[in-house]
Amino acid sequence: MLITPAYAQSASGGNALFELLFPLVMVFAIIYFLIIRPQQKRQREHQSMVDGVSRGDTIITQGGLVGKVAKVGDDELDVDFGENARMKVVKSMIISVRGKNND
Repeated sequence: MLITPAYAQSASGGNALFELLFPLVMVFAIIYFLIIRPQQKRQREHQSMVDGVSRGDTIITQGGLVGKVAKVGDDELDVDFGENARMKVVKSMIISVRGKNND
């Protein structure tokens, strides 16, 4: 019994699609678990830290300034950086919150 070339090609056609898509799916999975997912986790942690800032907390800004929160607004904070040095800081520019007891 002879197998026609058309039948032989159609039998391997489904396998070729799998061989083509499997590496693409694996690359996407690796990128998701090594890059996208950890970045989303860091973003959620930063957002919860920024939302938890309260009056009296010592903060560090992205510019490296260390100050004490004097007033908390919706999107901004009034921060005392020293004697007679009070500035408004956008909440998203905070990189660390040390808490009330750390100076």
